[in-house]
Amino acid sequence: MGGASFSSAARESKYPFANRLEGFLIVNARGSIRDMNKTSVSEPRVRRGYFECRFGQLHVHNAIPPGGGFEEGISLLCLHPAAMSGRAFQKFLPLIGRDRSVYAPDLPGCGESDAPRAAATVTDYSSAIGDFLDSMRFRQIDILGYHAGSLVAIELAIARPQQIRRVVLAGLPELARERVGLVTAQPIMVLRPKDDFWESTQRFRERLPRARFIDLPEQGATLFDTGADVATQAVKDFLRA
Repeated sequence: MGGASFSSAARESKYPFANRLEGFLIVNARGSIRDMNKTSVSEPRVRRGYFECRFGQLHVHNAIPPGGGFEEGISLLCLHPAAMSGRAFQKFLPLIGRDRSVYAPDLPGCGESDAPRAAATVTDYSSAIGDFLDSMRFRQIDILGYHAGSLVAIELAIARPQQIRRVVLAGLPELARERVGLVTAQPIMVLRPKDDFWESTQRFRERLPRARFIDLPEQGATLFDTGADVATQAVKDFLRA
């Protein structure tokens, strides 16, 4: 599955610099630079920035808690579904980002990130995200994959067992079946909203007997939008365990 096409799992003005250490200099929505120390400390700071990866610039949505994130929980990386972007987590970021730094990149070729010159595989996408993790020098990070983003999350967890601490998978496509069993170093939680992957995710219970499964029959395809508060609580409980 590592060589499968990312897009086969589901069907959705650059700035010349990137922040380096948890985002001291952040690009705001208008493209100007603001010192985050001057922003309000009552809510997470939700900003955007650009980082270098093997395919060019990687656009990243970022939330940092009021305390700055340095003495808070382990950072969280969120990976969006195919044909979408990090904006899929727009309502989730300020909620989950109250006690940890959170990063939601636009995968290469999605949103405002540069595209690969040729068709990319899941392994290519995970390698590009790995470039971001290396540039940020994370000692450990938790990871959340949503729909096809789960495929990339799985590859990262396999390739980086010491760095990826915990894994959250929301809505698992069948393409994940071959590789997900190789995620053995990290605890896994599977969120099962009632969307297009409701049935396929159910079939992973036997494949992942030690994973924590949470059925969310009241939530649909907009789990991290209209159901952001539900997703936040489930994810926080798991990451704190």
